[in-house]
Amino acid sequence: MRKIYGIGETVFDIIFKNEQPQAAKAGGAMLNSTVSLGRIGLPVSFISEYASDNVGKIIDNFLSENGVGTAYVDHYKDGKTKLALAFLNERNDASYTFYQDYPEKRLSIDLPVIWKDDIIVCGSIYSITREIRKKFMNLITKAKENAAIVIYDPNFRPSHSSDLEKLMPMIIENMQAAKLVRGSNEDFKNIFGTNTPDEAWNAVRKYCNCLVYTANSEGVYVRTISYSGKFGVKAIKPLSTIGAGDNFNAGMIAAIYLNQITSDRLDKMGEEDWSKVISMGVDFATNVCLSYENYISLEFAKELKSRQVI
Repeated sequence: MRKIYGIGETVFDIIFKNEQPQAAKAGGAMLNSTVSLGRIGLPVSFISEYASDNVGKIIDNFLSENGVGTAYVDHYKDGKTKLALAFLNERNDASYTFYQDYPEKRLSIDLPVIWKDDIIVCGSIYSITREIRKKFMNLITKAKENAAIVIYDPNFRPSHSSDLEKLMPMIIENMQAAKLVRGSNEDFKNIFGTNTPDEAWNAVRKYCNCLVYTANSEGVYVRTISYSGKFGVKAIKPLSTIGAGDNFNAGMIAAIYLNQITSDRLDKMGEEDWSKVISMGVDFATNVCLSYENYISLEFAKELKSRQVI
């Protein structure tokens, strides 16, 4: 049976609106994706690290309750679980303040072997963090060699732009290891200085044969070596955009898994297959934007099952 993995940092999000706390949730880009996949019953595991403190125990229980495997989590004892304070503006976009206390030795666990047509999603600043870089690259390089589907989401924020020159080689290595790169228009503008999906594709195609470019209300663009297309999104008034991209990734992964799309098919697909992948990504992202949750709601997951989508 194919397996799904997410590798990324774990944080505990405390969300503020108008200077008042609105919610406190387990978070982190890849954690958000894995929880949504776990809620629809797919075989997903999370590769990460957080402390064996009270906050870590809350996160551990939450992942288990939502069907996410935690066998590959480093529950470190020397340090504290990372906190993220998210402050929503009038458009409900978030700015962050982080508090962290990691041990000197990071990700001190044996990582899984990822086999042919398994799926692993990775990205954000965790994938270019020097303290875990060697173990991370070993994992995704072997996954690529085994013909797994590696999905890379750079999720590159302006706050890291001053370090772009030294981070760029790692970003490029990640794209070279990926089967699919999925990023927002802001990501590619911050990394490559691009302003359109075609400009982003011209930059990415040097390293990866498959790009999914999301541009908020403007739509979703797919560019591969064999296909070029655009897909619409739903007009909504979001409560929060936290987790929207993460859950777009989760929806794509769900569609790839459920439609039995294999690694060798991905960059050769046409309109029909891409429509299935992108529409589920849009559905997941839309659901998340309508609440303060970082993942699809239990009700939405149940609805998908009742419609026999899952």
